[in-house]
Amino acid sequence: VQLQASGGGLVQSGGSLRLSCAASGRTFIMGWYRQPPGKQREFVATLTRNGNTNYSESVKGRFTISRDIRKNTVYLQMNSLEPEDTAVYYCNARSGPGIDSWGQGTLVTVSS
Repeated sequence: VQLQASGGGLVQSGGSLRLSCAASGRTFIMGWYRQPPGKQREFVATLTRNGNTNYSESVKGRFTISRDIRKNTVYLQMNSLEPEDTAVYYCNARSGPGIDSWGQGTLVTVSS
């Protein structure tokens, strides 16, 4: 499965952005991870094929993961952005046991 992510950019603190990730094939779980400057990649949110969601504590209540089944696309709506959300965001998809795909990463920069 190939993933194409988009939607990053520069936004002021308190602003919003929406990331998109289009998958080329069938997936069971799709999600977002991020890598802040100088830090390791960390979990942000996942969405299973049957609609179950999971969020990291740091984004819960501010970010929403959703999908368009027809477009095979998952979205990450990010509201109330904070400078600490600045990172490269990566889309991830699991299409089988142990079969993970990663998107190319999209940079989100939140200015204070």
